[in-house]
Amino acid sequence: MLEGIDLSYALAGAFVSFLVGLTGVGGGSIMSPILIFFFGVHPALAVGTDLWFAAITKAVGGGMHNKLGSVDWYVVRRLAMGSLPAAVLTLLWLWLFQDGKMDAGPLMKLLGAALLLTSFMMLAKPKIQPALVQLRGKMGDSMRPRQRIFILAGGAVIGGLVTLTSVGAGALVAVLLATVYPLRLGAKKIVGTDIVHAVPLTLVAGMGHSLLGNVDVWMLGSLLIGAIPGIIVGALVSGKVPESWVRYALAAMLFIASIKMLFPGLIAV
Repeated sequence: MLEGIDLSYALAGAFVSFLVGLTGVGGGSIMSPILIFFFGVHPALAVGTDLWFAAITKAVGGGMHNKLGSVDWYVVRRLAMGSLPAAVLTLLWLWLFQDGKMDAGPLMKLLGAALLLTSFMMLAKPKIQPALVQLRGKMGDSMRPRQRIFILAGGAVIGGLVTLTSVGAGALVAVLLATVYPLRLGAKKIVGTDIVHAVPLTLVAGMGHSLLGNVDVWMLGSLLIGAIPGIIVGALVSGKVPESWVRYALAAMLFIASIKMLFPGLIAV
């Protein structure tokens, strides 16, 4: 029985990592719903384990992007100045006022809202980014003093959201970067900067959840066993499948998962 469960976790890890290798997004947003709905894992345990899964897998991807020169370290530092303190404060709040974990009901609602927002942003980003570039060009130097405030505030919001739900370190950060730095960051630098920033954020949040008892080490190990071949195959297939198809499919999956979490009786799994 245990061997069967471990194999199932490994397959889940392979599936999610395949999507990450294929598109560069989707890991944190999809893993938690899979663990909750298909394996019956408590939401808090799913979030904590997912954070460690994201930290380890994104560290590999971040290293590759760094070698390719597709990381803006200035922006990574600015993001981290907002997100990391917010993650620590959120963990302290969970420890002091929530006995280490939120109740399943409120956490499911919050996770559902985060998934719904992420699915919308995945579809909206390609449409809004050209408009943002034009707007930024018209604003000229007047935007520069506000960039630091926007990136710190946005990073703080995302840091808290990721710590509570494990969702937001991918698509939401990408949209934030496209909004604040549409001229500074091209598509490749947005992806690379996004992934590298997610590593310390998910690592800090994951370590905190470990101290709070919200991480299943054996489940994490099984997920990671499947992640290695999954991300390799995804990277090999990348470019052979239209990116828009994958993005629409991911957005649809996240939308269905979000509705299931927000309205449990509406969709049967």
